[in-house]
Amino acid sequence: MIEKLLIICVFVGIIHMIETLAYSVRLAGLKTRKLVVALSLFNIIVIVSRTANMVQAPLTGKLGDAVQSKEDLPVLLHQLQTILLAASIGTIAGALLIPSFVSIFSRMISHLEVAGSVPKMMKNIASIHTLEKAKKHVKRPRWIMLSQLRIGGVPKRLLLLNLMATTIYTVGVLSTLYASTLEPTLSKSILMLSGLINGLAMITLAVFVDPQVAILTEKVMKGESTKQSMNKMVGTLVISRLCGTVCAQILLVPAALYIAWICKLIP
Repeated sequence: MIEKLLIICVFVGIIHMIETLAYSVRLAGLKTRKLVVALSLFNIIVIVSRTANMVQAPLTGKLGDAVQSKEDLPVLLHQLQTILLAASIGTIAGALLIPSFVSIFSRMISHLEVAGSVPKMMKNIASIHTLEKAKKHVKRPRWIMLSQLRIGGVPKRLLLLNLMATTIYTVGVLSTLYASTLEPTLSKSILMLSGLINGLAMITLAVFVDPQVAILTEKVMKGESTKQSMNKMVGTLVISRLCGTVCAQILLVPAALYIAWICKLIP
């Protein structure tokens, strides 16, 4: 069971690391002035996240299947809390990798332009010489970057919405899984709610968060705003995302109880 939990945590960490790095894709696009190419190329990396999610989902479901009685609930709760901890660690790892990711990803955009296709690009950068050169683009995060991340200039409402969406997305599936073990007779109805819960988080991101970031990106591209403002936007969004994963820990049990209560009200 420990090995299975460790595998789940690794996959969850990878998922949240990639989703954190997604904030910095626009920085690489601005650096190379190839924003559309950057977004398109990042979709390949997103496939890794989607694959990891498909693998960890049934494994996480198995943790719920292992619950045979109420005495097993504390063990399941501890396992779910560990998974949420992995989400926070993955977010922190993604945040620390942003400087290196922007530099390396910018080089990948240039390689893609030369190669003309993704398979040719992958073949070109797979050489030992190219991989050795990639070490030069690895950058260590500096404390000065953190000191510049003041909320001033970044809408507080945007950060709050990003925090809320991240919290719901992070805790949604796990809270429904825990709720299904609290109310075994309603387990099927409860598990069907997970898609709706995650859908609300995705709608919040798509309608309220992403457009704001896109507008600022366009302003920077046109010279109407500075790159520093974009850096601050990305940095504060990453911090709010990390806070969202922490809030998910706090809301895991209350959310499960609320979901179970909602299902009881359904005729």
